Amino acid sequence: MRPSSLIRVNADFHPRPISRRAWFEAAGTAALSVGPALHAQAAAVPIVDTHIHLFDQTRPQGAPYSGGGRNTEPALPPRYRRLATPLGIVAAIEIEASPWLEDNLWVLETIETDSLLVGTVGNLQPEKPDFREYLERFHKNPRFLGLRYGNLWGYQLVEQTGNPVFLEGLKLLAQAGLTLDTANPRPDLIAAAVKVKDKVPGLRMVIDHTAHLAPGPAAAGPLSRVSSPERAALERNLRDLAQRPGVFFKLSEIMRMDAAGRPIVDPSAYRPTLDYLMDLFGEDRVIFGSDWPNADAVDHLDAIVQIVRDYFAARSRAAQEKYFWKNSIQAYRWPKRAANQPQL
Repeated sequence: MRPSSLIRVNADFHPRPISRRAWFEAAGTAALSVGPALHAQAAAVPIVDTHIHLFDQTRPQGAPYSGGGRNTEPALPPRYRRLATPLGIVAAIEIEASPWLEDNLWVLETIETDSLLVGTVGNLQPEKPDFREYLERFHKNPRFLGLRYGNLWGYQLVEQTGNPVFLEGLKLLAQAGLTLDTANPRPDLIAAAVKVKDKVPGLRMVIDHTAHLAPGPAAAGPLSRVSSPERAALERNLRDLAQRPGVFFKLSEIMRMDAAGRPIVDPSAYRPTLDYLMDLFGEDRVIFGSDWPNADAVDHLDAIVQIVRDYFAARSRAAQEKYFWKNSIQAYRWPKRAANQPQL
């Protein structure tokens, strides 16, 4: 299917003496209120969620992805808004979860109905002969923010780094001011991202789900199966990318579950991983993404937000703002659609 169009102090006040008991009571109350005050300050920082998925498996044609097995409902903007708005999420970016070309248009039409959704990262293949045509067509819509390409859907960024046609397509993407979002993190994909930045230095890139790339006893995903030399090479490549202009990292897929299937929200469980990643990337390169409604994220968007709010509450207000919204604008150049959405 080839989409044919796109939608576009009072001076008279005299204080009275205060008793010793009253003084201590007041001091205790103030001490007890410090935590909530700090929490309220953190909660005032708006959140941009840069990684959600939309799909509707009830369509006649179905959907190639519908939430990784735990999800049983269509993932559409009204459902996400009900969950996200009470948490202080003011904007979200859809990341394509379908390899079907026509679903780029379906997502654009779907997010147009809700200003919470500020854009989508779609699915096009730069190595294909019709890439230029489709890029020009979809780029006419300001909500089309870039492409997702890595090792999903049979795509192989690792193999394409030597393909001149693919690299020319990425140059077109960079010239259009759009972003390449990788998927999913593995040591070979990170090495390939370095090669891409070598050959297309002007391209903005976002590396997703980087919690999988933090080494240590709790390492999961791809790092549970690699050797120490491979981990050392991975860290070198991550530090390299963190020094390149226009590269950003999603501190996403962080949440873990306990043996009873409940989310672990104790900040100490996540501090080593997040400290490691913040040391690698720095506060100017990290962005928030929930991965809703994939796997455990479908039922626990509130826990995901709590985990990162608790962690960043110990960091400066500036660092919180960068992670929760400012860096997302640098990474994706998303257009503001609602009055409560912040701007640089």
